[in-house]
Amino acid sequence: MTEIGAVIDGKYEILTEIGRGGMSVVYLAMDKRLNKQWAVKEVRKRGTSKNDEIVVNSLMAEANLIKRLDHPAFPRIVDIIDNGETIYIVMDYIEGESLDKILLEHGPQPEKAVINWAMQICDALNYLHSQKPHPIIYRDMKPGNLMLKPEGEFGIIKIIDFGIAREFKDKNLADTTVLGTRGYASPEHYAGHTDVRSDIFSLGMTMHHLLTGVDPRKGEQYASVRNWNPSLSEGIEIIVDKCTQPAPENRYQSCSELLQDLYHPEALTKDFRRRQRGKLIAFLAAAGLSLVLLGAGFGLRALGSQAQRSNYNQLLQQGTQGYLDAMDVFPNNPEAYERLLDQYEEYIFANDSLSQQDYASFTGKYTLQVKSTAADVRNDARFMSDPEAFAEINYRFGAMCFANYEGGNNIREQINSSYRFFQFNHVAAENDLVGDYNGSTINECYYQICDFYKQYILNQTADGASPEKMGQLIRNLNGLLDQIEPDPAAPNYEKLQLYKSIVQVLYNTRRDLALSGFAQQDVTNLFNRACDAAAAMELSDSKALQQQLQQEILEHRESYLTAIRSEFESRGGGSDNG
Repeated sequence: MTEIGAVIDGKYEILTEIGRGGMSVVYLAMDKRLNKQWAVKEVRKRGTSKNDEIVVNSLMAEANLIKRLDHPAFPRIVDIIDNGETIYIVMDYIEGESLDKILLEHGPQPEKAVINWAMQICDALNYLHSQKPHPIIYRDMKPGNLMLKPEGEFGIIKIIDFGIAREFKDKNLADTTVLGTRGYASPEHYAGHTDVRSDIFSLGMTMHHLLTGVDPRKGEQYASVRNWNPSLSEGIEIIVDKCTQPAPENRYQSCSELLQDLYHPEALTKDFRRRQRGKLIAFLAAAGLSLVLLGAGFGLRALGSQAQRSNYNQLLQQGTQGYLDAMDVFPNNPEAYERLLDQYEEYIFANDSLSQQDYASFTGKYTLQVKSTAADVRNDARFMSDPEAFAEINYRFGAMCFANYEGGNNIREQINSSYRFFQFNHVAAENDLVGDYNGSTINECYYQICDFYKQYILNQTADGASPEKMGQLIRNLNGLLDQIEPDPAAPNYEKLQLYKSIVQVLYNTRRDLALSGFAQQDVTNLFNRACDAAAAMELSDSKALQQQLQQEILEHRESYLTAIRSEFESRGGGSDNG
């Protein structure tokens, strides 16, 4: 064991032990350079048995797997240190409690909370399952591997322990001695062949445990959640039962499909289906009468098309769920997406945030993946059906997430929630697959800022940025201010988030800016311009979040500006009067 107080690799001071497993110990450590806390997993290379070798290899595979991931639900690996006898894996320290500890202390959890957590987990699993060239199967979903950070109404879920995650390939998995956790693991786990539906089974058993308090590891015969707690809704019972079907083909076939039902579980109940059947019968009767009155000449295909259009128009009058349902009727029609974004913007105007539930429900329907080539964009039939309209939808939702995503004070979550929307438009424009659309210029500014953050700030092990990259960044920051500052239609919270981002990026990149040969005056002018714009905003007393954000920008102004000036002066960049 590493002693408390020891310093690993001259950087990480061990503060205390926070967990341990068979061959590993996890410590809380302080990064002496960054003054930041990390979790450090220590793995001893015993090398005395085949099992030891398997565990070490598994933990290294876990580290290399996590290092590839870029999703807010998963911890980052920032460093791997191998001194020959011991491996140290340095990763994000996640503050919070595991769901199994919450179950132990508080018993079954409220249905609304469990649904919210399941939606967050679905979004994360969907990210894993969409990895290229092979989906990643998590394979050990259970409350003990889910950490809850106390943020927002229901908290934020973080998924830990990738010790048995695997890329899904047709290959022999007999080299692993662990297949999952009994009770949560799907039947096919024990046959040695898992796929995305195996994770859905384990998520279903996790939801069952959270809702009922019944631990599946104890061998209790499975019974539907309402057998244990009759106050639970019929909809959540249907969802959990479908997730946990023994045969994979009878479960949800994807996390996107599951996410849709989680967003609106009441739509699965018998009463809802009965009402829908009644509406359908009435509609068909009216359609039949219209057919008779209009006479022959309309074929069944035309009637079906008319019925779909009528149904689509009716759904557009029913608010959030109606918009989401309308997307299923005509997925290539941008109108439902546009109306839903209008509604989100009204909500944000009143509440200053886009909830995680709304984000998950929209992305569950709008399953846009990060695209990197023109071929990827061309293969998106929805986008290619109306490029300008869907490019504007991408831009609007990306900007909404960047400025207003719940928990958006975490720059990593802001960037990760919005980047794929800006990137898609960037690739489409770069390959002449989309013309001008409302927001095309500012979308490119957002993209460049997000891309810069991902490459040079969020990835703390990366080399510094080149002078060319720094120049492009400064041009984009100025361009963003030129676009946003005079725009009276831009929401105040969005403006403040952008001003904050500009202030932060100049502060965080002050070393690279100084080394790149920029004039100190140019950098401090841009910094002061963003701070002055924030200070000049007149905010309503009722907008506490906006006032808090404005105050945060102004509180850091002097200390950040002093640090920027000091960096330039220490590298011979002179002084200024900014």
